[in-house]
Amino acid sequence: MSQEIVLDARGLSCPLPVLKARKRLQSMAPGERLRVLATDPKAPADFRLYCSESGHRLLEEAAAGAEFVLLLERGG
Repeated sequence: MSQEIVLDARGLSCPLPVLKARKRLQSMAPGERLRVLATDPKAPADFRLYCSESGHRLLEEAAAGAEFVLLLERGG
């Protein structure tokens, strides 16, 4: 299992967290995982939509106070 990559998108407003994640995912191999840290309240919904349209998987979605943690897996 490859190491998880972390993308810190805290403080950024949507759609910037999704755009940064998209760029990072493009350089990753299928099956690799990207953990995104975000503070925008719209981020979870934006990532659910992005994953459903892009073929990537949203494996985990959690909130810790005002911070959201989203775990994505690069699709094939």
